[in-house]
Amino acid sequence: MAFTGLTVIDIATLAAAPQIAAFFGDFGARVIKVEPPRGDPLRRLVDASGVALQWKIVNRNKECVSLDLTRPAGRAVLDRMLARADVLVCGHTAERLRRFGLEVESLRERFAQLVIVNLTAYGTTGPWADRPGSGTLAEAMTGLAALTGPSDAPPGLSPVGLGDTLGVMQGIIAALVGLYSRSTSEEGEAFDVAMYEPLLALLSGRIAAANRHGADPGRHGNRLSTMAPRNTYATADGQWVALTAGTDGLVRRVFTLLGRPELIDDPRFSTNGARVENVEALDEVIGAWIAGRECTQVVDEFAEAGVSLCAVDGPLGVTENPHFGARASFTRVEDPEIGPLVLTAPLPRRIEAPGEIRHLARALGEDNDAIYGDWLGLSRDERASLAANGII
Repeated sequence: MAFTGLTVIDIATLAAAPQIAAFFGDFGARVIKVEPPRGDPLRRLVDASGVALQWKIVNRNKECVSLDLTRPAGRAVLDRMLARADVLVCGHTAERLRRFGLEVESLRERFAQLVIVNLTAYGTTGPWADRPGSGTLAEAMTGLAALTGPSDAPPGLSPVGLGDTLGVMQGIIAALVGLYSRSTSEEGEAFDVAMYEPLLALLSGRIAAANRHGADPGRHGNRLSTMAPRNTYATADGQWVALTAGTDGLVRRVFTLLGRPELIDDPRFSTNGARVENVEALDEVIGAWIAGRECTQVVDEFAEAGVSLCAVDGPLGVTENPHFGARASFTRVEDPEIGPLVLTAPLPRRIEAPGEIRHLARALGEDNDAIYGDWLGLSRDERASLAANGII
């Protein structure tokens, strides 16, 4: 597989940064999850059935070891691991890195080959470097929440970890950049990734426009302030569809499909600027046609007309989507504790040798002997001493 022979050490906690390491595990790397002897706090975030489902998913394909990094003996063991590793994934504030003796400058001096990626909400520099944070706060502080939701509602937060996930994607890119650079220079690199940064990049156009015009665009619900039509519409059978068709050519197709070709030259709808100005009337025309038809009919007719529209599906419905099925977008994983679980398949889609979820997260310290004994070469007595002293 793509990363066979690569060793990744994951000392992050909770759900964000560990996903960077999971990506490498999906494509064949050896990923060692290092947890405190009491376990990662994510293990204790259980659902109504008593299962820590997020823990299981985020730490898939990893070997799990316990290690107390707050004590010198634990850090000494970690040093031995880092000397043999390729990538270190962290998720700690500047203060916590100092407490663990894991400042980037020190790591770079001692482990020149190591690619280091640290993902936090604010980064490890600046006045907020020691503050606790999350992807949710990144959504709020970057302006995304202020733009999310209807105009007459409070600011909206994503129902999923959007800020966390975009930070993870940026962390994966950082690690890949570091590994590529190392392949030519034989020197590792360090990356300081803040969750708010990719969100700022996502909103760069809106931020630029607001500053250029000196006005906050505010919330527009499902609509965009720069393009119309773009909205969700109810169908006759109680379903919903999503439509985006902002170009003049697409709008002509929409009006032709609706049996209203005269609207193509209507001054209210003939240009994008006019459509944005008259979006209420535009949505009324489109919504009335869609409301008179069942969802499958609407989807089929818009597809035949070459206009981008699809049904709005929920988490249960998406697993029945025939297109997703044909592309193997989901995979079924068996777990000895919770049984079968349907998960999204590893990304990106690698045609020749796709990624694989071989197992979900393991028990605390399940791989202590394999890692500390077989891999690091610590004797049975050394491991027993570490265990007796609460280091592992």
